Amino acid sequence: MTRMKAILMGAALLALAPGARPALAQALSMGVSAPPASIDPHYYTLTPNIMLSAHMFEALVARDENSRLHPGLAESWKRLDDTTWEFKLRDGVTFHNGEKLTAEDVAYTLKRVPQVQSPSSFAVYIRAISDVEVVDPLTVRLKTANPYPLLPNDLAQIFILPHSLGENPASAEFNSGKATIGTGPYRFVSYNPNDRVEMARNDAYWGGKPQWEKVDYRIITNAPSRVAALLSGDVAMIDSVPTADLAKLRRDDKLNIVEGTSLRLVFLGLDVFREDGSPDISGPNGEKLDKNPLQDRRVREALSVAINRPAIVSRVMEGAAVAAGQFMPPGAYGYDPSIPVPPYDPARARKLLAEAGYPNGFTITLRGPNDRYVNDEQIQQVVAQMWSRIGVKTSVDAQPLATVIGRLNRFDASAYLLGWSNSTGEPSTSLRAVLGSRGAPGRGLANYGRYSNPKMDEITTRGLATFDDEAREKLLQEAMRVAMEDVAVIPLHTQKSVWGLRRGLTYTPRVDEQTTAMGVHPVQ
Repeated sequence: MTRMKAILMGAALLALAPGARPALAQALSMGVSAPPASIDPHYYTLTPNIMLSAHMFEALVARDENSRLHPGLAESWKRLDDTTWEFKLRDGVTFHNGEKLTAEDVAYTLKRVPQVQSPSSFAVYIRAISDVEVVDPLTVRLKTANPYPLLPNDLAQIFILPHSLGENPASAEFNSGKATIGTGPYRFVSYNPNDRVEMARNDAYWGGKPQWEKVDYRIITNAPSRVAALLSGDVAMIDSVPTADLAKLRRDDKLNIVEGTSLRLVFLGLDVFREDGSPDISGPNGEKLDKNPLQDRRVREALSVAINRPAIVSRVMEGAAVAAGQFMPPGAYGYDPSIPVPPYDPARARKLLAEAGYPNGFTITLRGPNDRYVNDEQIQQVVAQMWSRIGVKTSVDAQPLATVIGRLNRFDASAYLLGWSNSTGEPSTSLRAVLGSRGAPGRGLANYGRYSNPKMDEITTRGLATFDDEAREKLLQEAMRVAMEDVAVIPLHTQKSVWGLRRGLTYTPRVDEQTTAMGVHPVQ
């Protein structure tokens, strides 16, 4: 163990020992369940990447724990006309290298984002911008080709970099720390992939002195190991507390369990694009099929109603989820109460399969991650059993998320499990990225089943151009209804997020599921 690691661990343990005063803690050791794919804040629109980046980088617009917008690096913004937005930057903000934040850095960042080679690009959040004008060192104006009310919302996803980094620095330069220069509350110290990231407090941070002098951000993908690290005091907090351990951990007076409903839908995607067969589908006896059953809506509905969502929520998720029939949970902006949670009806499922020409079912492989979502592999196994009961013989291939995404990017899957967090607090990101037609500007970047419905795209486009919040919500609800009536994907449930902390600490739960050192505080 290096001297730095020993200091970090020792300080964390001292701070959390019985009778200690947590407010005096100088270090925080935290265990997170999912590894970032890169330190580059523009590399991948994945929650593990974004939440790590939030320690070291900042956006023009910030989000609170409920995904409400508030000023970030921009102290204010306003719409000058239907296609022009003006952002005023905070004066006196400096990057970790001492350089002052200016509008040139904003222009540089917006230019770099679409140039980054990415599995799922942040470019979706800047597609609407047609021109960037640097008015003065603290003022930038952004033009959009069409009216676009969600621009401030989207810009909350774009972390600002200093233009002194030069023309599109490689993602590898962030992993080494050479380019890891932001304005955030913590500075980069070191990165050991799939092990840990070490960060130090940014004493020049404009937003006030961060709570922790050092942060040991440990990546512990194995759930039992993560719990063991918390119980032993090796880490002071963990995220993604395994549902099977919840009851036991709640009874432990040395711990504090914090939970909250997230905006992440866990769903099944389907290959609805191919006509003449799909790679993981064969007949009931393994014979080749000339056409793809998933193109038939009746087959997709059969697969949906064959799933007992309440049973998954209660037995697999131990109540740490809410059964879902759409992308937004009850109470959220864009949630449509007229869209039902599909009922469990295996008899109807078998009837629909017979009507579609598959009375004896077919054979399919369900693919998905085994290291990303709560109980992800177990959910796939349960769904496989439920599908097999209606005659759809299902095998499961659960792999690390990176492997799964590589396959999905090649469209080499017939059915897959993924999650999607509408962390912007409204449904437009899922309507664009997951359900939008691939090939359209800014659409379909996470649409691996290649679903396409021009009507839904058109309604979404109208919603995105509507400034009135109530009218926009109705349009986005209508677009979601179209997609859900099509069974474009099969929603399963909305995850609840659960964090475990040592006694004396608490965490402010976030609907975007992010786990950050900034949200960890001593109990007052």
